[in-house]
Amino acid sequence: MTIGRRITAEFLGTLLLLAVVIGSGIMGERLAGGNVAIALLGNTLATGAGLVVLIHMFGPVSGAHFNPVVTLAVLIGRRIEPRLAVAYLVAQFAGAIVGAWLAHAMFGESLLQISHKLRAGLPQGLSEAIATFGLIGTILATQAKRPDFTPIAVGLYITSAYWFTASTSFANPAVTVARSLSDTFAGIAPSCVPLFLAGQVVGGLAGVALFGWLYRET
Repeated sequence: MTIGRRITAEFLGTLLLLAVVIGSGIMGERLAGGNVAIALLGNTLATGAGLVVLIHMFGPVSGAHFNPVVTLAVLIGRRIEPRLAVAYLVAQFAGAIVGAWLAHAMFGESLLQISHKLRAGLPQGLSEAIATFGLIGTILATQAKRPDFTPIAVGLYITSAYWFTASTSFANPAVTVARSLSDTFAGIAPSCVPLFLAGQVVGGLAGVALFGWLYRET
């Protein structure tokens, strides 16, 4: 695939992912009648299912990273050129932000927002480290042994991580930044973003180190 197609796939895939995450959060909150568990369940199922489809859609074009930590893992593994990796990162952050705006537009919300939803404290950062560690492990393990299963495995892992982590498993810096621009159910206050990003990077690098060693062929 040409570089232009790859970058476009990363932009569109991340855009649609954020539309799913934020849009289903808005819909879930509106329909749940104040029941946060029901709203989160709707958000969870939509996100997990959407990921499976999006990875199948864009995987043959760009690898369907949709996540700067995944791109970093691929770069460390020398499976992408540095210049293309940088282009992926730009496309992911841009796509995520536009996806948040489109979700707002679909539900009649103000396009430009800043979240006030606090997700603070070390347990949240730890949760993000564990969530991202597991996501990288899921990707590296299935790519090594069952690459055809990767889209389903990622969707299932994120579905479960929504519920077993205190942070509801953002596990993605581009998603985190975009969600700080949405004062909705899925939002995160900008003041909490650095903690989440730190946890994601630490967890991602730990996942690359451990699972890279575990599945190394030589």
